[in-house]
Amino acid sequence: MAASVPAGILIAAALFPAALVMCGFPAALKLERAFPTGQRVELSQLRARDMARHGRMLQSSSNGVVDFLVEGTYDPYIVGLYFTKVHLGNPPREFYVQIDTGSDVLWVSCSSCNGCPETSGLQIQLDFFDPRSSSTASLISCSDQRCSLGVQSSDAICSSQNNQCAYTFQYGDGSGTSGYYVSDFLHFDVILRGSVTTNSSAPIVFGCSTSQTGDLTKSDRAVDGIFGFGQQAMSVISQLSSQGVSPKVFSHCLRGDDAGGGILVFGEILEPNIVYSPLVPSQPHYNLNLQSIAVNGQILPIDPAVFATSSNQGTIIDSGTTLAYLAEEAYNPFVSAITNVVSQSLHPVLPKGNQCYLITSSVTDIFPQVSLNFAGGASLILRPQDYLLQQNSIGNSAVWCIGLQKVQGRGITILGGMKTDQIFCFNRLLWLSNLIGIPCPKRQNICL
Repeated sequence: MAASVPAGILIAAALFPAALVMCGFPAALKLERAFPTGQRVELSQLRARDMARHGRMLQSSSNGVVDFLVEGTYDPYIVGLYFTKVHLGNPPREFYVQIDTGSDVLWVSCSSCNGCPETSGLQIQLDFFDPRSSSTASLISCSDQRCSLGVQSSDAICSSQNNQCAYTFQYGDGSGTSGYYVSDFLHFDVILRGSVTTNSSAPIVFGCSTSQTGDLTKSDRAVDGIFGFGQQAMSVISQLSSQGVSPKVFSHCLRGDDAGGGILVFGEILEPNIVYSPLVPSQPHYNLNLQSIAVNGQILPIDPAVFATSSNQGTIIDSGTTLAYLAEEAYNPFVSAITNVVSQSLHPVLPKGNQCYLITSSVTDIFPQVSLNFAGGASLILRPQDYLLQQNSIGNSAVWCIGLQKVQGRGITILGGMKTDQIFCFNRLLWLSNLIGIPCPKRQNICL
């Protein structure tokens, strides 16, 4: 949920790939149905099977990996965000937090919060963290070195009146939160060479929200907070790395079908046959070098400078954004190229300004393939169902709309997670690996 994105952009989850590099996928690793269709299986049984499988693939990770369960879906009409559970404090309390590569800090709603929702339309039980109820919680003062690091990255502010380390975040959709920092234990599972060590924990600093505004106050898709996976010192991945718990690497899969879910682990995962695309160094967000877009194999007439990174433009990975956004100079030729290909077969419509089409057959039979091409020779191939969203029906025709949106007046392109079941992995050294064999059906493995 990048704070620098234009106002009006809905920040929530993901409809576009958050990492770009093609990785080889061994033919011997096949997605198989372990349980008969229609058979009801206990969640604990599925999770145990997943953990065992993760252990087999993560044997190259000497320090093990920290494993988190991913819930939610890409579909903005169902959920429109991906979230996970964290356990904080002693005794541990469970909190649902949105996964967000566009911000740094983990924060949760706290007791006596103004504007924090108490119920959620996601059918999850919301909770409030109370430092007084945890035997290991402590407040962070302005003199604490961890607070000083947060001030340097604009993730913390200090008041001379109470010497309390605090924060105020304003997100691109106009929502916001403020509160103070707490130190307490994060409890997690570690997978090490095939075995699962439970009840592991480490002290971290996280935000205790006392005020929320905008969309964060709404109950329809409410969660307990936001789990930032940014690059700064206040991010949990950086904190755990500094303690030797896990490397500065995380691997993330967003499952793109209606069932949703995915995988999120902290740790280094090694896999051969990877094509790399470097992150742009020295940027506050995860920036990529998107070089061109092709439709039906034809490179579109877009100036490469449109995607170049500078102080006010570039291509950003943000898993907290529901839809993908293209800079205006890229969006217009993209939509024109799609429309030109299908103009002989379909009737374009523009409900509420969105580029849509009335379709009576399969989109795969009519719409072209799209390719996003990145530095290092990496290309991400998008099928029609990857960049189109079905909205409704008119008579016997289905209304399909281009899911990518236009960013007007700013040369910024935002890539979230999309329906192609991508894997993306990050660390501070601009190294990427891929995570394979997980229960996300993979047509492509995407690595940064």
